[in-house]
Amino acid sequence: MSSPEVQEHYSYRDYLSWPEGERTELIDGVAWAMSPAPRREHQRLVSEFNRQIANALQGHPCEVYPAPFDVKLSSAAEDDHATVVQPDLIVVCDGTKLTDEGMTGAPDLVVEIVSPGSGFHDRGRKYDLYRRHGVREYWIVDPDERVVEVHRLESGRYERIGVFGPEDTLTAESVPAITVTLQDIFPPG
Repeated sequence: MSSPEVQEHYSYRDYLSWPEGERTELIDGVAWAMSPAPRREHQRLVSEFNRQIANALQGHPCEVYPAPFDVKLSSAAEDDHATVVQPDLIVVCDGTKLTDEGMTGAPDLVVEIVSPGSGFHDRGRKYDLYRRHGVREYWIVDPDERVVEVHRLESGRYERIGVFGPEDTLTAESVPAITVTLQDIFPPG
């Protein structure tokens, strides 16, 4: 990341001033570099999830957005230690959270595709981050294992609902209109 000086903590204002094209997330004021370009399979999975979810949401008030799409999880007053992430895919049902820059607040559903080297980040740091900020449902997609881990927020904690494979169909409890056929996500190989 190019910045005039290296700092320990960055603000949302700092984040907005960084050059376009640098893939960076800001978590509790700490900058985290993202991989420059995801693998082709990663992009295929994002496209297929986006297609199925967008089709399911036709006629519903919820909207789906693939990355890059800024999700500011810290409150507007929290400029000093802002958190801005770019999940692979989000669904938001409250239109008042949408801004010209992306959204402020927790999405209803987050889908993250695990990439080489991102498993710890997706299952650790981001898992805790999404839980703390009230993301109602979190799907972690593992392309190598061909499974989706489903986590739902219950009383401030994520409950692991299960691990689903190509033979399964997922329905999002947070957005009941969404049904995803995993056979289309993970076609026979």
